[in-house]
Amino acid sequence: MNGARVQAELTWVDGCFRPGVEIVIGEAGRFESVVMDSAGPPTHPGMAVLPGFVNAHSHSFQRGLRGRGELFPGAAEDFWTWREAMYELVESMDATRLRELARSAFREMRLAGITTVGEFHYLHHLAGGERFGADRIVLEAADEAGIRIVLLSAHYTRGGFDRPLAGGQRHFDTVGLEAYWESFDRLSSSLATNQSLGVVAHSLRAVPMDEVVELHAEANRRGLVMHLHVEEQRQEIEACRSATGATPSRLLLDRLQPGPECTAVHATHTDPDDLQAWLDRGCGICLCPLTEANLGDGFPDRVRMLGRHESVSIGSDSNARISMLEELRMLELSHRLHSEQRGAWRDADGRVDRVLLDMATTGGARALGIDAGRIAAGALADLVLVDLGSDSLQHVDPESLGAGLLLGADREAIVDTCVGGRWGVPDH
Repeated sequence: MNGARVQAELTWVDGCFRPGVEIVIGEAGRFESVVMDSAGPPTHPGMAVLPGFVNAHSHSFQRGLRGRGELFPGAAEDFWTWREAMYELVESMDATRLRELARSAFREMRLAGITTVGEFHYLHHLAGGERFGADRIVLEAADEAGIRIVLLSAHYTRGGFDRPLAGGQRHFDTVGLEAYWESFDRLSSSLATNQSLGVVAHSLRAVPMDEVVELHAEANRRGLVMHLHVEEQRQEIEACRSATGATPSRLLLDRLQPGPECTAVHATHTDPDDLQAWLDRGCGICLCPLTEANLGDGFPDRVRMLGRHESVSIGSDSNARISMLEELRMLELSHRLHSEQRGAWRDADGRVDRVLLDMATTGGARALGIDAGRIAAGALADLVLVDLGSDSLQHVDPESLGAGLLLGADREAIVDTCVGGRWGVPDH
């Protein structure tokens, strides 16, 4: 309940777990105060509390692909063959199915400790439904699951650099910027508590560059974040270079003058110099380790991203598996395999837990433009509660708890989440 006092046995503050931290949640659903070395009795003995995880990139409808598209009859199965399975799902979607899938995905996120989702939403229209009717369905599903949502509404007008929309892509069509902003404004006028909007150009293959520039300018004027899929696949880069003479990242750097409001999702195959320029401008990167592994996307440039790790966030993307702890574990361990070295995403002190947890909390909040992901006075009161007595965390000492949680535990250790000061995942 709002106005509550929270004192766990251990609390993640300033990059480590500390005992005796008293948190008071105000009536507005924000942290009213955070007191160190409190002598008060614990409200949650045997528990640890962390900032709620922020999932910066999700396509909730793709929850319906779980287990589908995992048969590989062809000689070369990759992202592009997976995409055909996704289009088949879109063609079969109706309002009831979308609501069920979105609600299921969002509820599963809550159970995994995720309190905010950035829903990169491009499935706007359903067969037999009103235009842009799917947007409202996704927001309603988020409200029913009790998750904070930033609906990142995607502009999408073509099927490739030289192709019109076809098949399932027609359900994504925003026609033009005028229609896009009209829909955006209608949605903005009817948001529920814990809901806000952001701007998306789906990708440069799906949106002409001139419209990306206009979209970015209007997003800046309104003070909104802007996200884009960027250079997830080598084929995408070559198609862009063939059509425009430049890579997607180079076009964005030259034409947009991007800053912290911009987040590139994936950037798996971005030219090192372009990636460094993107990061030096304060722009963000969102990595989706489980989906990138599932689709065989490749490895992101760890060295450059680690140098600006405060600008990196994490997303569940296709939702084939929903676990922020497993996303972070995949990121760390896959790069250990790739580099043949341990401690891949470590800070100057040699710790990986600080870097990875920052990506899952403050990094995601930064990407979505919200004051969350930290336990501090004034921030949004979003928390995740961890059972120190769970099977996977028994015998882990407090100094090792961050790494033990990330590398040895999973959802069974998470017992509750709090969004805006309200605990518990709704049953419906």
